[in-house]
Amino acid sequence: MLIIGIAGGSGSGKTTVVREIARRMHPQERVTVIPQDSYYKDQGHLSMAERQALNFDHPESIDWDLLVQHLRALKAGRAIDQPTYSYITCTRQPETVHVEPSDIIIVEGILIFTCKELMDELDIKVFVDADDDDRLMRVITRDIVERGKNVEWVIDRYTKTVKPMYLQFIAPSKRYADIIVPQGGHNKVAINVLLSGIRKMAKEKEQD
Repeated sequence: MLIIGIAGGSGSGKTTVVREIARRMHPQERVTVIPQDSYYKDQGHLSMAERQALNFDHPESIDWDLLVQHLRALKAGRAIDQPTYSYITCTRQPETVHVEPSDIIIVEGILIFTCKELMDELDIKVFVDADDDDRLMRVITRDIVERGKNVEWVIDRYTKTVKPMYLQFIAPSKRYADIIVPQGGHNKVAINVLLSGIRKMAKEKEQD
């Protein structure tokens, strides 16, 4: 089993890189994606106003203990019930996703390189980089279309939370990456290099 961590700022193109890796792996190589966002701490005990004021770009917003526990279970060959999270209500949902162990597991999220216990489980660490303007445009589009927000709310959150947290936690975590993918999912050369490295390491693990 090969564990790949893919980090980067909001709107950097992480999801595009993840999809491209999954699409281009050989059919016999099973790929499972574990999103960091599924492991936000449940805030159902707070009022809606309090939930909407939470800082979701801070490392303390993530249930790292559960994420690491689940990743170790998969590495040991045990299935997990991955939590689900609603961005609309800011709460963990009663439904879970049953996940079986696979050949390649991709852990994806903005903050995954801020947790040492999680990083210790990763075989390859990838940071997806992109210009601030490009990231902002993607964040605006995503939050409006997928999360029901308006432009004013998105820009206010970006200015007060997303950008400061990126500078404080996410950008510094780039130094832990084994591979940096500039220009997000549009950098075909970098993705080709990454895929080559993944296949090489996966083959080496099979031979161990």
